[in-house]
Amino acid sequence: MIRQAEALVPTAYGEFNFIAYSDDERDQTPHIAIVSKSFSPSEPVLVRVHSECMTGDIFHSFKCDCGDQLDSSLKAAADSNGLVIYLRQEGRGIGIINKLKAYKLQEQGLDTAQANTHLGFEADSRIYNDAISILTDLGISKIRLLTNNPEKVHAFDNSEIEVIEKLPLIIPPNKENIKYYETKRDVFGHSLKW
Repeated sequence: MIRQAEALVPTAYGEFNFIAYSDDERDQTPHIAIVSKSFSPSEPVLVRVHSECMTGDIFHSFKCDCGDQLDSSLKAAADSNGLVIYLRQEGRGIGIINKLKAYKLQEQGLDTAQANTHLGFEADSRIYNDAISILTDLGISKIRLLTNNPEKVHAFDNSEIEVIEKLPLIIPPNKENIKYYETKRDVFGHSLKW
C-alpha cells in the first residue's frame, strides 16, 4: 500500500487527516486512514479497522450495525487521538452487487454466512494485510484494537503490530438485525452481549 494523498478534513467528530492508500494512484476506491489530528505513534494507539458497508455506513440500513459502529469508532478516535482504517472490502469482501444478492437470500431465511457461501464465496472473505501495511506506514507498533471480531485480532498475530488491548464495540441490536447479531456471535465468534 502506497500513501497516495492526504488532507485535513473537519468532521462532526473533530478534525482528522484523511490519507488515501492504494497501489495505484488512479484507484477510485482506495483504503482511507482517518487519523486524529493529535495522533502520536509513540504510544499505543486506539485503532478501528472498519470494512466498508455502503448500506450501513451511508444509508443507515437497519440490517446491520456497521454505520453505528463507524460513528462510535470515529468518536472514540477523536477522543483518544486514535484512527479508523476504512477498508474497501464491502459485504465481507464480496462487493456490493453480491451483497445485495446475499440480502435477497436472507429474505428467504438464510443468515449472512449461509447467503455468502450459497453464492460461492467464503462466509467471510475479508483480509487485513492492507490495514497492517497502513499502520506500519504510520509508524505504529502497538495498538488498542476496537473490535468484537476475533479474526481481526488474529490478523495481527504474525505481524510487527502488537495488539496490547482488545476493546469491545457494542451497539444494541434492533428488531431488524437481531438474527445478524446472533450469526456474528454464534457463527463468527464475535464477542457480543446485549
